[in-house]
Amino acid sequence: MASLDSIDRLILRELQQDGRLTNQELADRVGLSPSPCLRRVRHLEKAGVIEGYRAVVAPKAVDLTITAFVRLRLASHEGATVDAVEERLRVIPQIVEAHLLAGDWDYLVRVVTPSFEEYERLLREHLRAIPSLSAIDTTFAFGVTKPVSPLPLDAVPGRA
Repeated sequence: MASLDSIDRLILRELQQDGRLTNQELADRVGLSPSPCLRRVRHLEKAGVIEGYRAVVAPKAVDLTITAFVRLRLASHEGATVDAVEERLRVIPQIVEAHLLAGDWDYLVRVVTPSFEEYERLLREHLRAIPSLSAIDTTFAFGVTKPVSPLPLDAVPGRA
């Protein structure tokens, strides 16, 4: 785990809120001059603390009105089976997140589609086609109570 000081945390907080800040704007917000600020950002990127930058697109604005949370259970947990399932999950574009779970279910995936009919097609043609799945359970979201949010950097105990 990277050792982060208070300035690194400020940089991360600001970039999580607005990844389009110029280096000058970021430096002003965290109380550094531009050169050391840029060095710190580059270090955080190289260390893998900052994984990338992306635009957050409103799903409804691009007609992706259906969000489904799908739980998957495997019939086998053999290494090759798990690798094959995970590779298939990664290549389905409608799956925008996939999490490995502990407990009764093996995976939780978030799917976005433009319609229930498209979700059904995805289920029939892609998910059910994975031979090592023993169960699929779908829950549809009606709305978003809290969108993806910045990480709570202050919640990490024992850190500056």
